[in-house]
Amino acid sequence: MEEMESVCFGIITHAGTARSLLMEAIREAREGNHSEAGKKLTEAGGHFARAHQVHARLIQTEVQGDHVSFSLLLIHAEDQLMSAKTIKHLARELVCIYKRLEN
Repeated sequence: MEEMESVCFGIITHAGTARSLLMEAIREAREGNHSEAGKKLTEAGGHFARAHQVHARLIQTEVQGDHVSFSLLLIHAEDQLMSAKTIKHLARELVCIYKRLEN
């Protein structure tokens, strides 16, 4: 597998895992399992951070003058990362709302 494909799949894998964990956190909070929801948020944060680090390295490569070739796979990876980022912000808010509603 080409290096760029490996980088893209790394972003996709970690962003997808983060997104799944974030959705699990929302479900746990809805069920009143706030401790478990918090654990899922923390675990998701780790995956999101790894995906973001890989993406940041690509940006640094481009800034340093090394051309990064665009492909449908890279666009998909960036889409997955941005989707996970959006869900991350919403999940944190929803977990807080469910906790407040329970109290």
